[in-house]
Parts: sequence; structure tokens; C-alpha cells
Amino acid sequence: MKQQGAEIHEECGVFGIFGVPDAANLVYYGLHSLQHRGQEGCGIVVCGEDGVLRRVKGQGLVSEVFDEDKLGSLPGSMAIGHVRYSTTGASTIENVQPFLFHHNTGDFALAHNGNLVNSQQLRRYLEDSGSLFQSSSDSEILAHLIRKDTQDRKKPRIIAIRDALNMIEGAFAFLILTRHRIYACRDKHGLRPLSLGRLGDGYVLSSETCAFDVIGAEFVRDIEPGEIVTIDHQGVRSSFYSDFRHHFMCAMEYIYFSRPDSDIEGCNVHNFRKLTGRLLYEEAPADADIVVGVPDSSLSAAMGYSEASGLPYEMGLVKNKYIGRTFIQPSQAMREKGVKMKMSAVKTVVSGKRVVLIDDSLVRGTTSKRIVRMLRDAGASEVHLRLASPPITRPCFYGVDISTYDELICAHKSLEEVREILDVDSLAFLSERALYEAGRRSELCLACFNGHYPTYLYQSIEEANKDGKF
Repeated sequence: MKQQGAEIHEECGVFGIFGVPDAANLVYYGLHSLQHRGQEGCGIVVCGEDGVLRRVKGQGLVSEVFDEDKLGSLPGSMAIGHVRYSTTGASTIENVQPFLFHHNTGDFALAHNGNLVNSQQLRRYLEDSGSLFQSSSDSEILAHLIRKDTQDRKKPRIIAIRDALNMIEGAFAFLILTRHRIYACRDKHGLRPLSLGRLGDGYVLSSETCAFDVIGAEFVRDIEPGEIVTIDHQGVRSSFYSDFRHHFMCAMEYIYFSRPDSDIEGCNVHNFRKLTGRLLYEEAPADADIVVGVPDSSLSAAMGYSEASGLPYEMGLVKNKYIGRTFIQPSQAMREKGVKMKMSAVKTVVSGKRVVLIDDSLVRGTTSKRIVRMLRDAGASEVHLRLASPPITRPCFYGVDISTYDELICAHKSLEEVREILDVDSLAFLSERALYEAGRRSELCLACFNGHYPTYLYQSIEEANKDGKF
């Protein structure tokens, strides 16, 4: 999986429109709302009135790839789009989605959020059967599985999709666009989010509900684990490809990835994070003067900690939203300066204060160590670090670039050792129990915290580390 600096990234986001004029324009705005889920590349495929599938894709941000001319070249009322971070597969234009496939039984396009854990086995099986892959992304595997059986070309496409979904394992939310309909598919474990909305007489599909708001769509419901939703001129139809279904939503969707204005399976992300902050205070109070959150994903938890503790919430850190992406700077020295420009401490707020620093998670520790040093340099007399999640001790196999054991600071170190490395006066993490309580859930994927993976992994963690995948 691909590493970028000290932050963690989720693989991507998907967005689809059916039955609404100028669908590409709406997908553009939807992808813009999902830009936090992928900044390496994006694309849109549209089905025009003539039944032809047309695509525009490129590397970079949505606003960099698309302009009025390119959107104007995508007429039609059906479209799917994708924003990408590379996890499985290199960061190249060939791996930017949606993928578009031409076949004598009908063209189709595919967009995927997630990661397949049996991709190596399936790719080998398909290549041995004569399949030729356009990319190194595991997302392309589903397309080849759909088209692997050409004996009965008259059978409904959904049968081929259902059979293909039963062969793949892992985390996924797929959108499949054909000449006449859109299929929306979610993995049977419920690891990745996908929601259905309504816009006029048409329908909208999105990785997050926040993208509905920007185009004026109304949330209808979440796509269920193991479900295939078919949208065409007959409306919305539902079927299930598996009787084995769970709601193991990735906890990091609530903790870090999703926007605070999104709702995931009936729970608002901001409210979830705020409640984790309150529970964090109950579990780990600190004798301090002010509460400071790390922008942006930790602010809701900091508010909750402040309310529960009675300590004032202060803006002790400011994030510069206009700094360029530091990983594209031409030298390491310039990259380091760019990182420092991303965030700064407010000296008049933190000077002489005992600070409770709230962050959402602790992965490699490099960012946290830098922020703590920043607060101390600004005059903070004490820094007490509180994490609104448990310690991350395992790699993720489901589309999150949480890496090798060696890079995970909590994997082989005690709490006291981590505290000393980060140079904080005290350190505490939220319990797993609190995550269930905050989401009012009985199921969550907490594999990166406790190693309890919902799926069979096919490849051991040791092999994955050896191969450099994690």
C-alpha cells in the first residue's frame, strides 16, 4: 500500500447519478465533496443518449482534471465518478478510475472503493484463463470476473455480477455503469460505506452522504452489506448475493476518514467524534488549563472533551488550508519546510498553559511529535496527549495505508516508551468499548487496533511485510 508522508489515507470515493440531465456536472460536484478521500486522480464516465460510454480521467485534484470543456464532452443522464488514493496499484494514469471496458456483449464502466484481499490469487487465475489486465489495480479484477464466463451470453448481467462478487473477498463498494443501468454493490462484511439518494426523478449514489447535500439530493438509505442495488428506468431494485452479512464498518471511517457532515449507517460523524471526546475524558481526565484539537478531524472530539471536562476549548493550532501538497516539492528540505507551513501554534493562546492535546489517532508518531514540539516552542508548560481511538498496532488489509509493524509506533512499544518518544507529560488512548458506545453499534472493524480481521486474509501479515505491501 502506498505511503504518503506521516498521514494515513483511505483508498478512494465513488459517486454516481442516474436519470438526471447533465449528470457529469453533478458528478463533478459530488467528487469535489469527496476530494478528502482521494487526491491523486479522478475520473468520470457518462452514458450518452446514443448509448456510448465516454470517459475523462486524469491525475490530480477534481478541479485540476476537469473544466467546462471536458465536462461538456460528457453529455448524458447517467454517470459514475471516482477519486483515488493509490493503495493497491501504483500511482499512474492507468490505475485512475473509473475503468472503461469494451466488450462484444456490451461496454461497461466500473469504480471501486476498498481493497480485495484475494486479489493475487484471482489475478493469477484470470491470467491463466487468458485475461489481459490494463492496470495493476485490484479493482479491475471484478470486470474480468464478470466477463470470464462467455458460454451463456443471454443470461442477465446481474447473474454474472452476483457470481463475480461471490468470488472476491475483502472491502468494497462498487459502482458499475452500463448502457441502461447502474449497479451498486457493497461487500458482505459492510466494511466500506455506500448510500443511495434521490434527486428529482433520478437517483444518486455516494461513498458519503455529505456529497448529497451539495447537489440538493435527499438521502434515501444505506446500501446494505452483501446487497446489489440495480437502478434503471424501472426504478430501484434490490437483491443480495450472499446470505452471510455483517455490519463491520471500518472504525476509521468514523474516527478519521469521513467528513463530519456525513452520516454513516444512521450515525452522524461529528456526533460520533464528539461523544468519543466525552468518553475519552471519562476514561482519561487530565489536570490542565485548556483543550486543543489537532485540525481538522480531531476538532469534534476536542469539543466533546472540553464539554465533559469543563476546560475551555481553544484554537491553539491553526492549519493553513492553502499550502500546496508537500509531497510534490522537489527536495527533502523544501518538503520539510512545506510540512511546517501546514500547521502552526498560536503562541498567545498556549503560552504558559497546561494543554490537553486531542488527536484522532496515532500511527507513526512523526506528526504528533512535531506538533508537541511546536506547542512547547510556543510556550506550553505541559502537553497531555489524548487519542480518540485505541492504539493502532496492526496493518490494514482493506484499503487504508496503515503500514508495516516497524512503522506503527504502538506495535512494539509500551505506553511509557511511546510517551517518552513523543515528549508528552501524559498519554492515554480511548478504549474499544467506547467506540461501540459512541456509534451505538454492536459490530465494527477494529482490526488495526486488535488484529481481529473480519475476513480470511489469504496472505499472512509476515508475507505482506516481506513483499513490501505494508
